[in-house]
Amino acid sequence: MTLTKGLLVVFLAGLAALFSLVPAAFADPTFPALSGRVVDQARIMQPETEAEVTAKLAQLEADTGDQFVVVTLESLQGYEIEDFGYRLGRAWGIGQAENDSGVLLIVAPNERKVRLEVGYGLEPVLTDALSNQIIQNDILPPFREGGYARGINAGVDAVINQLRLDPAEAQARAAEAAPSEAETPWLTVLVIALILFFLFMNIVRGLGRLGRRGGRKGGRRGIDPILIWGAAEVLSNASKSRSGGWSSGGGFSGGGGSFGGGGASGGW
Repeated sequence: MTLTKGLLVVFLAGLAALFSLVPAAFADPTFPALSGRVVDQARIMQPETEAEVTAKLAQLEADTGDQFVVVTLESLQGYEIEDFGYRLGRAWGIGQAENDSGVLLIVAPNERKVRLEVGYGLEPVLTDALSNQIIQNDILPPFREGGYARGINAGVDAVINQLRLDPAEAQARAAEAAPSEAETPWLTVLVIALILFFLFMNIVRGLGRLGRRGGRKGGRRGIDPILIWGAAEVLSNASKSRSGGWSSGGGFSGGGGSFGGGGASGGW
């Protein structure tokens, strides 16, 4: 066996070992049951508040087809709220499958975190910038005073008002909330992108040098770039297998909607 072939075998064996760890690395946290349009696992809402919010969310779905769920969590189980929200939205399948029209308001009082998780189909009208504006202006001020009911109600009302607008008007309002070009941290993004690019290129060059050393004997020069691309593609696909099926109870269930990480988060 030539050195290049030996390195290839070791490389593939290493990839196989890595892929065997992927399911555990991306295992979903434990989610509460989807028992209704309000899931108060953290027990921070009074029954009358929960009933009031539930009625608003049910009427929104009846009028527009958009599914909006409020959930309070005992714990984020060590996850960032962005990661937890993305997984929870997909696991519950909030929103209609044909247009991904789902929204989650997630409150984690013990970690003092809140998030609006927005389904694919609503991202044009409930943008990241507008979601952040709602969190900062409507939800967090009452939360900082311990007024969870007021903050949740205010956030729910703000989202519902936006979703009830004519689509053109809703997109125009969302555009107004977007940061100006001067406020966008382009330099930071560029620096991070350059660092990642040069790191990737160094790895590829290192693999190429190892392959060329063996290629002098085996007649091949370097590891085929297609192999490198294929390995990266397999790892990428494996990382996308994080979502699970939705569960429900109490006569309410998600419609099979999907989420891609749109929305915003905040803390107090």
